[in-house]
Amino acid sequence: MATASKTDYTLGQDNIRFLGLDVHNPVFIVSSLSIIAFSGAVLAFRAEAATAFEALRAWLMSTFDWVFMGAGNLFVLFCLWLAVTRLGRVRLGGPGARPDYSRPAWFAMLFAAGIGIGLMFFGVSEPVEHFLEPPLGLVGEDAAAARLAMAGTIYHWGIHGWAIYAVVAVSIAFAAYNLGLPMTLRSAFYPLAGKAVWGRIGHAIDTLAVFATLFGLATSLGLGAEQATAGVALLWDVPSTRTTQVLLIAGITSMALASVISGMDKGIKRLSEANVLVAMLLLAFVLILGPTLDVAVGVAASLGQYLASIGPLSNWVGREDFDFMHGWTTFFWAWWISWSPFVGLFVARISRGRTVRELIVGMLVLPTLFITLWMNAFGGAAVSQYVESGHPDVVAAVEAGRPEIALFAMLETLPLASVTSFIGVVLVVVFFVTSSDSGSLVIDTITAGGKLDPPIAQRVFWCLFEGIVAIVLLLGGGLVAAQAATLATGLPFALVMLAMCYGTWKGLRAAARGAVR
Repeated sequence: MATASKTDYTLGQDNIRFLGLDVHNPVFIVSSLSIIAFSGAVLAFRAEAATAFEALRAWLMSTFDWVFMGAGNLFVLFCLWLAVTRLGRVRLGGPGARPDYSRPAWFAMLFAAGIGIGLMFFGVSEPVEHFLEPPLGLVGEDAAAARLAMAGTIYHWGIHGWAIYAVVAVSIAFAAYNLGLPMTLRSAFYPLAGKAVWGRIGHAIDTLAVFATLFGLATSLGLGAEQATAGVALLWDVPSTRTTQVLLIAGITSMALASVISGMDKGIKRLSEANVLVAMLLLAFVLILGPTLDVAVGVAASLGQYLASIGPLSNWVGREDFDFMHGWTTFFWAWWISWSPFVGLFVARISRGRTVRELIVGMLVLPTLFITLWMNAFGGAAVSQYVESGHPDVVAAVEAGRPEIALFAMLETLPLASVTSFIGVVLVVVFFVTSSDSGSLVIDTITAGGKLDPPIAQRVFWCLFEGIVAIVLLLGGGLVAAQAATLATGLPFALVMLAMCYGTWKGLRAAARGAVR
């Protein structure tokens, strides 16, 4: 397969320019008007919307669990296959291309964009919840339950999730840097559909990617708002109400706007590097002053348990732990999938010059190892506090359905609790900002037909919309509404990604044979 001919498309040929904007027709128009209509309907019928979202969430998780879990397994196998075969030697951008960013800067940006708020929100609460109710039918609060709880947590934040991101990142990066196509989702399907991607098929793919990204981000921003509000309430006795959460989202969205205006290298890059550094300092603090020996032993034990349990955890047939499989795994895979257009395109944008193998190994191995350490340090510390020292605060928070305060409850047992809790709030806020900034960059790129330098006003528009959608879903049903929207957009995009794998294989096979640069 040869490099796409410039006669196949003209970048921006469907774009409309008005009021300083440069929008792709019809992707921008359809997606923006649909989201405006959706937001208006939810605000007008909040009670009905909350009921509908709750029913939709339950139905999607119980009916299509096999789709999400089967797709997640296939994405892992596809990435591993690419990494170990000769296709992994293909360099994104051609043989002479060199990376635009150093490995530390590259990792900081992809990590901050891909997982930040989730680590802060679930780092303590999820291991504790799985310890109280272990997956795979295990009963009892003992050492075996602690190992399996940590393995289940790593399963949700490790290789499977990052493989979902990697599929999209490799597909878009190859299409953009090796085939010379616009950096947008439709380009990944050029090896399959050819010129048809510039028509209705491509419009539908890009529009769906916008919906998935917006609702996936809204879920994360809602989690971040709940946790930041809880932290602020503990530190300064501010009421933890919906009003506070809305004001917090509005304030942080304003901060994200400043980062948006600063651009990629000054805004996202610097914030990401600073936030990862502060996160590492907080991690070191917990490792040193927490149950250090338990954490060190737990890292090796939980990683081994994860590798031993990944098969049973990935199987959806004959399972009895429906709460774990539906309430956690199915939703998490939908959440990762809904984030994949955003993180995948963002990682593709910063990965020119790396080989396919380097990108996949960097995305699957390094985050999984870091997550294993993080979850053991924070969640493992909370479990150890409960089992060995009788500290019930974190368990009480989880059992009361308030996971947003679990992190702060754990930090309360360590020295300098007010300082570390403040740092925790700052981390959540900055992760919020980097996610919103990166998301607006990606959505703007998609809705501008793949242009990498559309007007700043468009990124401002989408940054504001992300905050508005998060507020709307928060008012129209809380996190249940956000989760339902994530599942609803993640389901069709999972099917899109399966087709994307086939197209990527075709393109990389041609590249490995020297047919494309």
